[in-house]
Amino acid sequence: MTGGPLRVEDLLRDLAPQVLGRLVRRYGTFDTCEDAVQEALLAAALQWPAEGVPDNPRGWLVTVASRKLVDQVRSEAARRRREDALALATPAAALLAPAADDDPVADRDDSLALLFLCCHRDLSPPSRIALTLRAVGGLTTAQIAAAFLVPEATMAQRISRAKQTIRAAGSPFALPEGEDRTERLAEVRHVLYLVFNEGYTSSGGEELTAPGLSTEAIRLTRLLHRLVPEDAETAGLLALMLLTDARRPARTGPHGELVPLAEQDRGAWDAGLVAEGVELISRTLPQGRVGPYQLQAAIAAVHDEAPTAEETDWPQILALYDLLERTGQGPVVTLNRAVAVAMVHGPEAGLALLDTLAADKRLAHHHRLQATRAHLLELLGDRAAAATAYREAARHTLSAPERRHLTARARRLA
Repeated sequence: MTGGPLRVEDLLRDLAPQVLGRLVRRYGTFDTCEDAVQEALLAAALQWPAEGVPDNPRGWLVTVASRKLVDQVRSEAARRRREDALALATPAAALLAPAADDDPVADRDDSLALLFLCCHRDLSPPSRIALTLRAVGGLTTAQIAAAFLVPEATMAQRISRAKQTIRAAGSPFALPEGEDRTERLAEVRHVLYLVFNEGYTSSGGEELTAPGLSTEAIRLTRLLHRLVPEDAETAGLLALMLLTDARRPARTGPHGELVPLAEQDRGAWDAGLVAEGVELISRTLPQGRVGPYQLQAAIAAVHDEAPTAEETDWPQILALYDLLERTGQGPVVTLNRAVAVAMVHGPEAGLALLDTLAADKRLAHHHRLQATRAHLLELLGDRAAAATAYREAARHTLSAPERRHLTARARRLA
């Protein structure tokens, strides 16, 4: 047995989806299997740092989780029939550690099927996120609740309802095929994208970022990219995350205050992540049809490769936004494109584009619309109007760091 505390934590998170996928494939009950795996992970986290990592860690977890599952079934009188079926279907040898990983099927990585299951269509986006972080990411309910600033009991209820929904749906634990697989893969990407965004800019609370969520989103997207290396949009999503997260060290000042992109110390950016992201998107773009994640990654690459804010290639960014807008990604893309339009054709042109978004209910009261308007008015030299727009934006954001930043901008202009 070998391994230290840090290796144990990383190993458990890598093994969590593999072990859960193995149990779900064997027993077919996602909710009880997920609970059993969580107990096995807890047991490993307590035992392995002291005693060392077993020679067959996945087999150890499968064995312990299987025993936990049997214990769960036996403890519930209302599920007596399922207990009998499980006992009959499971040979005694399957519950012995040496045999837990002996069959060839054990080498199959069910992580992709598990991602599809956690992103089930019957679940709401928040439930998909929570279930993915717990079942595939290996995060505890407490960790997920802390990241999303909700009570642990609330998150536990959300995860429990999500598992019940999947159980009621009765979906088979298998990879979808054809167009269904393409659509479901897009849903998985979207969930990971939402997780990353919440980590990069928290929607509420006292902290601007939740680095743990961003890191986990990148880890899971790396996993997805490894499972579907031929999928260009998954590669584009990973590149986008890497290129964006590279700026995180410079996004906040010494007191946690927000630092806009144009004012960031680019020397503090993570050069390794920038290089990896640029290489990945440069290799992916020529492969075929270009999707929205690839285009966003290309925009991020242009920003990251500019030595200074003044040297940013805004015409190239505008051209990429023109392509991105044609993919029908919604008003947020138009909002971002307005900044590129302003940098290429002047603030008036950007403000005119913003006026077309004023009637869109999805953005009408969003702080980003007013914040962008304020920025363009400031570029135009209309300090009073810009200050008013900054104050309006501050009233609509739930993020304390963003509110302080917008209020400070308004105060400076006034």
